[in-house]
Amino acid sequence: MGSVSASSKTLTFRVTRQKPELVRPAKSTPRECKLLSDIDDQEALRIQIPFIQVYRNRDDPGINESRRRSDPVKVIREAIAKALVFYYPLAGRLREGPGRKLMVECTGEGVLFIEADADVTLEQFGDAIQPPFPCLEELLYDVPHSGGILHCPIVLIQVTRLRCGGFIFALRMNHTIADGVGIAQFMNAVGEIARGASAPSIQPVWQRELLYARDPPRVTCTHHEYEEVVVDTKGTIVPLDDMVHRSFFFGPAEVSALRKSIPLDLSHKCSTFDILTAFLWRCQTIALQYDPNEEVRVICIVNARFKFNPPLPQGYYGNAIAYPTALTTAGQLCEKPVGYAVELVTKAKRVVTEDYMKSVADLMVIKGRPRVTLVRTYLASDVTRAGLNEADFGWGKPVYGGPAEGTVASFHIPFKNKKGETGRVVPIFLPGLAMDRFVNELENFFLSHNVRPHFRRTTSRL
Repeated sequence: MGSVSASSKTLTFRVTRQKPELVRPAKSTPRECKLLSDIDDQEALRIQIPFIQVYRNRDDPGINESRRRSDPVKVIREAIAKALVFYYPLAGRLREGPGRKLMVECTGEGVLFIEADADVTLEQFGDAIQPPFPCLEELLYDVPHSGGILHCPIVLIQVTRLRCGGFIFALRMNHTIADGVGIAQFMNAVGEIARGASAPSIQPVWQRELLYARDPPRVTCTHHEYEEVVVDTKGTIVPLDDMVHRSFFFGPAEVSALRKSIPLDLSHKCSTFDILTAFLWRCQTIALQYDPNEEVRVICIVNARFKFNPPLPQGYYGNAIAYPTALTTAGQLCEKPVGYAVELVTKAKRVVTEDYMKSVADLMVIKGRPRVTLVRTYLASDVTRAGLNEADFGWGKPVYGGPAEGTVASFHIPFKNKKGETGRVVPIFLPGLAMDRFVNELENFFLSHNVRPHFRRTTSRL
């Protein structure tokens, strides 16, 4: 049993944790070895990704009296064990074979689970129910020796009861096993079982062979995302010793202003993600003050499930994402109107096809699973339709559900603000002075379009 005081500039609370335990599948599961796909085991995905779901203890007509009095820790722990019968690879451990090929040894050892209590109410969080979360390291404790890619638990879950009767469900998963859609699918399966279902409504599908490299492998598309970029020591160096993490809410007024700033024909054919990503890429490039001749990039993470013919099976929870990339110079991006950046973003996304995905898988095998290039790159991911804000364990849907932080990637996260406006929150991670310039750039744009932005002032310095 551990006790720790957690604090931020705006909030201080105490978290008491029970000893971490392993939750195993509720029934016997197959003991076998399952290969990951050649999309799964690329270098960019060999990370742990954290998610957080925040729940009220609401007197909702849809929540019966017995459920309101139930212990969410007990309910969720039991539901995880039952869900792992269907998602049994998650209870195994990753191994690495020849050619750095990853596989899951389905051992049934279980996922890590932590029971905790926090001496704080949900109301005390105020505007902080979005990244950066105060004291995230206490709401999702990094159990020593648990965060590796190989020979470690694939999933870590902490359920923290709040003093008001609400609770926080935090999850960390090895990204090589699942993408955002797959992780949401698992969480929703746990939720369905917690609410009394005997099985998930969407059965999990492994079938990683659908994204194996071809034989023989052959790169048939251009992949700027995996190009090795040489960093010129004379170029712009981004300082990493004073990084600031902030989130920005973009509602209907902000999106409308952005659409009015680009040609009408372009506005009609681009998504909210396209225009917001293009705008934020441009603002970040201005804020970082790159040399005008330096090459800059934007990477849009694309869900490729429906790019296949036929589409990947419903229930496929492996990584089915691509990293299409657009390139230009800092000078062109900053000097030209936002529409220029929007066209680059939409053009980049269009290259993702079934052949493109097969070409990526082949490139992984041929080139030894290279990293995604992040030099002078803005990386954006749309999780508004991933289902991360849908998990209902019996206490209703979360007031926030999505990534726990935004560092390398800027996630577009569905969010409803205190005014009831539905929009998206986007975490941004920049050096301190660059963040000041970034905020000024945003505010100047929206004020010039008669929109008073309501950007949250809370920051987290790392």
